[in-house]
Amino acid sequence: MLNYKNSDPYIEGVSLYELVKVCETPFYVYSQEKIINQVNKTKEILGNNIFYSVKSNSNQAILKLMQSLGIGADVVSSGELKRALKAGFDPKKIIFEGVGKSEQDLLYAIHKNIRLINTEALEEIKLINNLAKEKNKTVDIGVRLNPDIDGETLSKISTGKKTDKFGIDIDNVDKIIELVKACKSLNLVGISCHIGSQISKIEVYKNMFNQMKKIADKFFESGIMIKHIDLGGGFHVKYKDSDPDFNIEMVKQELDNCFAKTKYELSFEPGRYLIAESGIIITSIITIKNNGGIDYLIVDAGMNTLIRPAMYGAHHEILAINSNSEQFIDYTIAGPICESSDMFSKNIRLAKQKIGNLLVIKNSGAYGKVMSSNYNSRPLPSEILIYKDNYAIVYSPEKIEKTIETDNIPSWL
Repeated sequence: MLNYKNSDPYIEGVSLYELVKVCETPFYVYSQEKIINQVNKTKEILGNNIFYSVKSNSNQAILKLMQSLGIGADVVSSGELKRALKAGFDPKKIIFEGVGKSEQDLLYAIHKNIRLINTEALEEIKLINNLAKEKNKTVDIGVRLNPDIDGETLSKISTGKKTDKFGIDIDNVDKIIELVKACKSLNLVGISCHIGSQISKIEVYKNMFNQMKKIADKFFESGIMIKHIDLGGGFHVKYKDSDPDFNIEMVKQELDNCFAKTKYELSFEPGRYLIAESGIIITSIITIKNNGGIDYLIVDAGMNTLIRPAMYGAHHEILAINSNSEQFIDYTIAGPICESSDMFSKNIRLAKQKIGNLLVIKNSGAYGKVMSSNYNSRPLPSEILIYKDNYAIVYSPEKIEKTIETDNIPSWL
């Protein structure tokens, strides 16, 4: 994503040094051109029925860009639904997922006449039917199934095994069919599944496709003519050189092999795959120290800025920007948060650094800023979107003083 002109770092046509002048580190930077290319590539291979997973990055500028590229939105809360609508998504291109939708969430979705509500429990199907009946409406729903397929990924991002909390167990398909037929205010138009994130093995997709086709056939045999199958996302992003290669065209081959001559549309709901590689974090070195023979670079980005390394043990490559030293040192890069887990990388070899130098944390476009927090009463990071020679600060956080003012001290204190 970075390129150099006369030894100066640029993102598209904008100087990184210019950004540092207008925005305090740490901050996120996104390349619009990279997002456009990735979305168009995905549409070209998998077709136009792509629904962007809003939870991966819900900045309004990013959502507006996704909407302008002709894809839909996949939301998991009424808050995300409101974001998608405000960004201009057609309600008929919005899917509402989520394992724990409240009654108010469902009423809002029903009121907005979205494409469909994906149900994740038998009791939720009953609740939606009752709400629809009260509103004198017929509501389109989907059913998210748990196909009991191991995505062979990290346990914390696995969503398709029998013991995971997501979806309805495929053993309950007969119960689903019976219930849906009894619910006169519902119209079952699709089934879906999502078995996890960072899935790289094509065999896993093949197994999942075959399982979903068998289930779709069962619905048709029962007289329920579903119109859509949503096959989730989870496409692998390469965060480090040792990660397995992933070719989405292989997914397309398995898709064509499995679903030839079927009567329903196929769709996907990627998030990370569309945006992870478009984003970076710019962070400054605030101190350098040696503890127990370990050379630490303490930077101003922390687990409050990017929680993935602390939460998942996730890896992000880190680059040094402004260092001309010929001496190289194995550094451990850590944040300022008062937690031992606030660590980005161990034993990363960089040219000798000094306080004030800039580092780049790569592939931070997904599950980055959207998961940031004010932990340790630190401000949220800003976000910048770049397109060619232009840039805009698309998120400028409140000063921490303003955040503190939202606390309320009761009268008895």
